[in-house]
Amino acid sequence: MNLKFTPPVFFAGLIALASLGACTQNNKTANTQDSTDSAKAAMSIEPLTDAEEFPNAKLAITNVKTEKVGADSVKLSYTFNVENYELSKQTMDGHSGECANSEKGQHIHFIMDNKPYEALYKPEHSVTLPLNSEHYLLCFLSRSYHLSVKSPGASVLVHFKIDKDGKYQALDAVKEPMLFYSRPKGEYAGKDTQNVLLDFYVSNATLAADAYKVKVNVGDTTFTVDKWQPYFIKNAPMGNLDLKITLLDASGKELTGDNTSVSRSITLKD
Repeated sequence: MNLKFTPPVFFAGLIALASLGACTQNNKTANTQDSTDSAKAAMSIEPLTDAEEFPNAKLAITNVKTEKVGADSVKLSYTFNVENYELSKQTMDGHSGECANSEKGQHIHFIMDNKPYEALYKPEHSVTLPLNSEHYLLCFLSRSYHLSVKSPGASVLVHFKIDKDGKYQALDAVKEPMLFYSRPKGEYAGKDTQNVLLDFYVSNATLAADAYKVKVNVGDTTFTVDKWQPYFIKNAPMGNLDLKITLLDASGKELTGDNTSVSRSITLKD
C-alpha cells in the first residue's frame, strides 16, 4: 500500500512516522529534561496486518419496533441476526492482547449518525430518537479488541426517518460513498496506550491508488490511505489527542455531504 505524508509537524520536537510503501521514516531523538531522563520513544503510525479473517460472517437487521416516548420522541428496538460469528467470544488471533480488549468478547458496533459507537454483546438494542428526524445507522461485527470485520455481509447500513407521528420509514438504500469512524474511542490508560487501534469503515467506495482514499489526521500528523486497513498508533503523547478522518476522491479532493468527514478526541494517561 502507499501512504502519502504531508510535511511532518513535531509534538514537542518529536514525531516519527513509520509506515509501508512510499513512506519515509523519520526518527528524532527527544530532548532530555535532565541527565537522568531517557529519550522518549517517537510516535509512529503502523499498518496492522494478518488479523484473523471472517469471510463468511453475516449481520442483518431482522426487526425494528417503535414505541412513542413522551410527546416528542420514539424508542426504536432493533433485533439482529448474526451468522458464522460468535458474539461474546474472545478473538484469539495474532493481535489479541496487543491493544485494548473487551473482556466481554466479540460484539457489534452500533453507530448512529456517525457518533461514538455502542458495543452490543447481544443481537438486540434500543435507542431513543426525536420525532420528525432523519438518520443513518451503520452496524458491523467487531473482534473483541474492537477491530471491525470488513468482509462482505458483515455490516449493514440503513437510511431512515422518524416521521412527525413517530413512525419508522425506511428511505432509499445508501449509494453515496461514506466514511464512518470507529476507533480509537474514549480514554486509554497504562499498557493500553502503547498500541492504540485506529480503525474506520468505508461504504460504497473502494480505496485504491487511482480511486477513493482516506486522509487521516492524528494530532499534527497527516497521512493518506489508499488501502482499507487498520493501524496501531504507538507511543502517542499522554493527554488529549485529536483525530480526523476524511474521504477523498480519486484526485485527492475532499468529498462533501453526509458522513464524509469525522473528528474525535481521545485521552491517554499513564
